[in-house]
Parts: sequence; structure tokens; C-alpha cells
Amino acid sequence: MFAAYAARIDRDHPLNGLELGDRPTPTARPGWTTVQVKAASLNHHDLWSLRGVGLAEDKLPMILGCDAAGIDEEGNEVVLHSVIGQSGHGVGPREQRSILTEKYQGTFAEQVTVPTWNVLPKPKELSFAEAACLPTAWLTAYRMLFTNAGVRPGDSVLVQGAGGGVATAAIVLGRAAGLRVYAVSRDEAKRKRAVELGAVEAVEPGARLPHKVDAVIETVGAATWSHSVKSLRPGGSLVISGATSGDRPSHAELTRIFFLELKVVGSTMGSKDELEDLLSFCATTGVRPVIDQVLPLDRARDAFTRLAAGDQFGKIVLSTE
Repeated sequence: MFAAYAARIDRDHPLNGLELGDRPTPTARPGWTTVQVKAASLNHHDLWSLRGVGLAEDKLPMILGCDAAGIDEEGNEVVLHSVIGQSGHGVGPREQRSILTEKYQGTFAEQVTVPTWNVLPKPKELSFAEAACLPTAWLTAYRMLFTNAGVRPGDSVLVQGAGGGVATAAIVLGRAAGLRVYAVSRDEAKRKRAVELGAVEAVEPGARLPHKVDAVIETVGAATWSHSVKSLRPGGSLVISGATSGDRPSHAELTRIFFLELKVVGSTMGSKDELEDLLSFCATTGVRPVIDQVLPLDRARDAFTRLAAGDQFGKIVLSTE
């Protein structure tokens, strides 16, 4: 079957390790389900995998891709939860959880096999491309906002890095939940798009906000860390799920953190129950993922190049149809 896969690790030039071509079709195994992939979305996790982060050399070649929507063996339209081993279903009882493609072949292919427990019904209201955007970036944003930041309607939230998948999801979900959302981007066009999606204001990096916020959604890391901390009200929460600009800020702002009793909360992905809630939320409210582009699977290199350059606004989706 045709697939996009990591053939080698290159920490400095990750796209050098990306190959497109034939890979073996998945083999049947007890407790697992094979899905015909209709759409799969890109995440920064895929770029990190090509750099060898979370992907060991002895696992190569590895088909990339965490997220997918498609059709299962019984003809049902489904969405995949990409955290493997979260409950022990389909894997050994002592196996630690992992994200698809860290140990098991991924979704940038015509077929993928996952534990049956990881297969959820796709709401009829969502297209395959829309549903494929939800299991990683949108689930991450959902958990950051509603589980780890603990915000309520009327609260204010700052979203760093408007344009990325998690950031875009946080803007849309926050607006739909009645939050006052502020967004940050160095790109004027992305700031404008953020306002169109529901942000009350979008500012340049480091700019002063009209007031301190209740929570910050942080995925950028070192480049925005100081601004994130300084934007919080006393007792506010900084929730971080990524560090695309690096994980070592020049100033950790420790004095401000302890003096104002700020909370710093790490957040990774989300649970199957949260994904079910997110799917229902989108189906019932009309909220839809922001899609930057839908490209055929054989143009996966173009999709990776766009993601690596940071040119996208929303999710990039690969289609097998």
C-alpha cells in the first residue's frame, strides 16, 4: 500500500528522512481493528518523529501520522484515538502509553491497524477531513482549556502562536464556550484570521494586553514564555503542551510565578472520554476544525514542507480519496 514514512532520522533536516512509497499492509491481530483511511491530519509530532524525538532508530521504517478518520472492517465511519495503551486494551498490561507512530505504524497510509478500543464512531455531521483534525491538536486544546486551565464562560484566555493547530483549536473552542480569547502572532494575516475566528483581539508577540488573563494556552515555548507569565492575573494558570521554539527560555520568570502564585500545568493529548466529548461538542454546536489545506497523500512532502515553514493557519489534511 502507498504510505508516507520515516525512512531515517535527521535531527537537523527532518524532511530528508521522509519517504513516499509502498509499505506492507497491516496484518490482523487479536483485539485490533484495521481501518481504511479516508483522511489523516499532520501534527508537529510528525516532524519531531523525523528528528528522532519519541521514535527510535530500531523502529524504522515507520509510517507517520497520528490522526485519522475512515471506515472500519464492518463498514462503519470511525475516528481513531491516537494514544495507544492508555487503558491497557490491545497491548501488554505493563506497556506504557504511547502516541501512534512511537511504537506502531501510523495513519499516513491507505490502511492502519489500531486496538479496537481506540476506534470511535464518527459523527455524521463531520466530514472525514474534519474528523481527522480532532484526535491530537483539537483534543489537546480541549483538555488544555476545559480540564487543565479550568476556565469558565466569561473568563479570559491568551492563546500564543495563533495559526498552529492547537492554537487555532483553542481560539474556536474558547469562543464557542463563552470565553474572551486574546491571540498572539507575529504575522499580521494570522492575527486578522484569529479575530475572524472569534478572538476579541490579536496582538504582536510581547504586546501588552488590555487586562491580565485567567489562563494562557502555551505551545510556542521559549520565545513566548516570559510574555505568557507576565500576562496572567494573580493565581492564573499557564497550561503548556508544546515548545516549538525551544524548551529553554532565557528568563524563567520564577519570582513572578511564586510571588503571584501562578500555576504552571503540563498537558499532553487527552483521554478517549474527552475525545468523545469533543466529537459531540463539534457535532451539536456546529463548531468545525479550521483546515488550512487538504492534499492527496502522494503530496505529503508538500504538506510537511508547509508545516515545517509555519505557513499554515489551521490543520493540514492528507486525503486518500
